[in-house]
Amino acid sequence: MAQALQLAREAEAAGEVPVGAVVVKDGAVVGHGYNRPISSRDPSAHAEMVALRDAAARLGNYRLSGCDLYVTLEPCAMCAGAIMHARIARLIFGARDPKTGACGSIIDLFGETRLNHQTRVVGDVLPDAARDLLQAFFSARRSSPADA
Repeated sequence: MAQALQLAREAEAAGEVPVGAVVVKDGAVVGHGYNRPISSRDPSAHAEMVALRDAAARLGNYRLSGCDLYVTLEPCAMCAGAIMHARIARLIFGARDPKTGACGSIIDLFGETRLNHQTRVVGDVLPDAARDLLQAFFSARRSSPADA
């Protein structure tokens, strides 16, 4: 999670919402990413999606069986769907997202047993560190003059 938090800081430095993600297989990082929807002009460029794409390219397979995904913020429904389709074994996230969280905050897509792949979910790992980054980012945005 420490690496995901560092990636979140990189996102913030780039003017993006500070969320970072890493994909781990057999103890080694095989993919990483941070939020890039603004800079890439891509609404799907969430940290999780970028990390999944990176891992799939490095491993040569869109199925990431046996991989864990660490992300600083509870995934949204789009990312949750991609995580399931990638066959991620375990999702570990930091802060809960009370506005779009799909791991129990708004909905729980991972709790839906009718889906064909089940990803284990571990939430609230270093939540304060992730939450503090997000709160500071949005607080700074609210306090800075528009168009500055």
